Amino acid sequence: MSRLLTILIALMLPLSAARADDVYPSRPIKLVLPFAAGGGTDVVARILAQQLTKQMGVAVIVENRAGANGNIGAEVVARAAPDGYTLLYNTSFIVTNPWLYKSLGYNAEKDFDPILLTARVPLLLVVNPSIPVKTLAEFVEYAKARPGKLSYASSGIGGSTHLANLLLQRAAGIEAVHVAYRGGGPALNDVMAGAVQFYTDTANTAIPQVKAGTVRGLAVTSKKRLPELPDVPTIAETLQPDFEVYSWQGVMAPAKTPAAIIARLQKEFSAALQDPSVRERLAAQTAEPIGSTTAEYIQYLKDERALWGNIIQSANVRLE
Repeated sequence: MSRLLTILIALMLPLSAARADDVYPSRPIKLVLPFAAGGGTDVVARILAQQLTKQMGVAVIVENRAGANGNIGAEVVARAAPDGYTLLYNTSFIVTNPWLYKSLGYNAEKDFDPILLTARVPLLLVVNPSIPVKTLAEFVEYAKARPGKLSYASSGIGGSTHLANLLLQRAAGIEAVHVAYRGGGPALNDVMAGAVQFYTDTANTAIPQVKAGTVRGLAVTSKKRLPELPDVPTIAETLQPDFEVYSWQGVMAPAKTPAAIIARLQKEFSAALQDPSVRERLAAQTAEPIGSTTAEYIQYLKDERALWGNIIQSANVRLE
């Protein structure tokens, strides 16, 4: 009897070990960020990765795979095993790049399984202080009187700072010359220097300069005013009631990732976004924590894809 029991235990050990190995997660998770380290999105991703490491009991590591406006990192994840150990920390490039490029090394709609919308950051319309305007209405009037003579900066063609400005110009009925920079820092510096006249910058980088007086803040793209700049109105309350634009971030997995893993990741990211210390650190970045459901994120992607596709096509914006 004892010999039979020993044999049964021996037979069960490999099965038990296999089941233990199948428990998710059992090894480090890689969060691929398709942009360089040090930017606002990188900061948010690392804040979340630190909290997830505490929650999940395995290391969650941010891996920067910058290049080609997010495409390099996206391709890496699209080709990864759908096992929950390689994730994409994406921004709006995932819905805009298919409109901007003739061909991509991945299919943005078919090669990924959305998990959740993590956070969003409003943008802030700023002008050089030499421009004789103090309100959005005055700026629109000033720009209309000078069609095609004012210039606006962006952190790059097809990025949120570019497309949000195009949307604003369409709402205001103005035209200006686009000057694309390689990053938000150089763009903001040239607005401060007066080389270009205006810019829709992410709020977290623009607010310090508004407070310092090196640029003048005219309006924010969120539905609500920013606590840091309570006297700066929204575009929605001054120009177009339904105007609402953000620089946003989310998480995706390779297509065909098991539903149970998607659900687990959605739960863990949402819990991280509710952590008081995480929310405090995100607030310092002017980032609003969201933590959507997967279904909500899928719909959000659909809506954003339609919005920016219309803007990109009507303005004939192309890369390549």
